[in-house]
Amino acid sequence: MEADRASFEVYVQARTAALSRVAYLLTGDHHLAEDLVQQTFLRVAGVWQRVAAQGDPDPYVRRVLYHQHVSWWRQARRLTQVSLSGADRPVDDRADQIGVTLVVQRALAKLAPKQRAALVLRYFEDLTEAQTAEILGCRVGTVKSQVRDGLARLRQLAPELADLLEVKA
Repeated sequence: MEADRASFEVYVQARTAALSRVAYLLTGDHHLAEDLVQQTFLRVAGVWQRVAAQGDPDPYVRRVLYHQHVSWWRQARRLTQVSLSGADRPVDDRADQIGVTLVVQRALAKLAPKQRAALVLRYFEDLTEAQTAEILGCRVGTVKSQVRDGLARLRQLAPELADLLEVKA
């Protein structure tokens, strides 16, 4: 029991930053992202012994994170939108990383939650289509269409990213 607790604490310390980035991309809000990661860890803590025994816990934890996010969105509609003021201003090709990050965040905030989740998992978490489908609980074809539609929408919302990011659907 003590070994399970210690291994869970090590996992939490090692993965909190990465999961927080994903949660932020899903929610668009730092506070909601923190809450989402904490809620995910609370749910995982109860079954940690079983999860850790299966090997790599990351796929399970990502699935819990995603499902918790969708649950929040469906039940409470508590997700806030990132402020869109200035979103229509073009970003200079020489824009620093912060400017690009803000444009990406604003554009992601305008996507449907499933499109946003598919893009975050595929391109920010660098998961395969099959891994993304497993986490989202859908077919690979659904992931492909969500990514395709999400990228098309991103191109409409932030055409200035086309020169900076070469992502093909």
